[in-house]
Amino acid sequence: MIQKKAQPANVTPLKAAATKLFVLDTNVLMHDPTSLFRFEEHDIYLPMATLEELDAHKKGMSEVARNARQVSRTLDEIVNQAPDDIESGIPIHSASREATGRLFLQTEAIPAELPARLAAGKTDNQIIGVVMFLQERHAPRQVILVSKDINMRIKARALGLAAEDYFNDKVLEDTDLLYTGVTALPEDFWDQHGKDMETWQQAGLTYYRVHGPLVPGLLVNEFIYQEGERPFYAQVKSVSGKTAVLTLVRDYSHAKYSVWGITARNREQNFALNLLMNPEVDFVTLLGQAGTGKTLLTLAAGLTQVLDESRYSEIIMTRVTVPVGEDIGFLPGTEEEKMTPWMGALEDNLEVLMHTDEDAGEWGRAATRDLIRTRIKVKSLNFMRGRTFINKFLIIDEAQNLTPKQMKTLITRAGPGTKVVCLGNIAQIDTPYLTEGSSGLTYVVDRFKGWSHGGHVTLQRGERSRLADHAAEVL
Repeated sequence: MIQKKAQPANVTPLKAAATKLFVLDTNVLMHDPTSLFRFEEHDIYLPMATLEELDAHKKGMSEVARNARQVSRTLDEIVNQAPDDIESGIPIHSASREATGRLFLQTEAIPAELPARLAAGKTDNQIIGVVMFLQERHAPRQVILVSKDINMRIKARALGLAAEDYFNDKVLEDTDLLYTGVTALPEDFWDQHGKDMETWQQAGLTYYRVHGPLVPGLLVNEFIYQEGERPFYAQVKSVSGKTAVLTLVRDYSHAKYSVWGITARNREQNFALNLLMNPEVDFVTLLGQAGTGKTLLTLAAGLTQVLDESRYSEIIMTRVTVPVGEDIGFLPGTEEEKMTPWMGALEDNLEVLMHTDEDAGEWGRAATRDLIRTRIKVKSLNFMRGRTFINKFLIIDEAQNLTPKQMKTLITRAGPGTKVVCLGNIAQIDTPYLTEGSSGLTYVVDRFKGWSHGGHVTLQRGERSRLADHAAEVL
């Protein structure tokens, strides 16, 4: 999904009409440092105000500052290849084959006549003035402002200028199409796929080999089900042409298979526990509204595999620290103490998990509480770069607030024997400029689907309380 782009000032009128000239706002470059190469055959124009803002944001260790420095290096590489006549545009393909258009830099003072109500000194208005000037100069060629700033786009459209969001960072146009990890089988599934079916048992699991027209549409580790008098819940283990191998899932809704005293309350929770407890699955993503049980199930699975099975050495939990209200300022203490106020979800769920064994008594629960505390580490995202986690159970909470680049930084921290679990609700994004379609969580769900060591489940039903469920529906 490549954003349609623009072309040079010295092209023939016929070619100029076919391509567009995109004027980029600074926030586009700082949001996606590779955006210069995302406009195919079209041309890009960078106003001097954009370069000034880029320069102002280059200092610091934040993600924005790093992106600003990366864009500056990319521009330096492109400009170094510039011809003597820089006004004719610099070919972008010298730095990347993805784009065949040209890059134009503002080389002259532009006497833009803005409406009297727009403050001339404001950077956004200066860029809008540049767009007005270019529209008049290059008519009938289409000049488009690209900005992540909604208000800036509204102002531009109010002045009769073309403006659009930067959408090349979106994984999906419609998040309703996002992979859910669960598929309902049609009623006639066994009529079409039961012929010549093979079945066998291995390591305590029941397998089926089926053939039929629906098989090519299945993905490895996807869950399939059929409700009825004899419900069928299975997971796809492999797909080859029109042949698939299915295995029955373990029933974690039964007390016999409880995980740290927790049993699955619905179908999707059962599927989620099958992924969380499977040592062959290294990467798990769980999406769902508040109260669907994402954190509780993940912590229960982590504690069981750390303390009971010794599969992992400890649980590491991290999350993006985006405040919902006003920031309360600097927090005292160590890294873990600073992160504690952000970890209310962890504390709430641990309180539930510590009371699952009613027979242990107060002393027993206190001992369990101390043991759990020694095996759960809370880490800040700010110090993740360069680390390697070996044999850990890594939980990334509120992952919808991460960009795809931040998500890549975190997941690539996983060393041998480490399992990574990403939790989030893409309908509850607090980070500026991120949307449901461009969230890092959406990105990894889409990119990891079908991988034999990864799995995803979208949890549908809230299990918090009847009050919370009713509030979610009516408020």
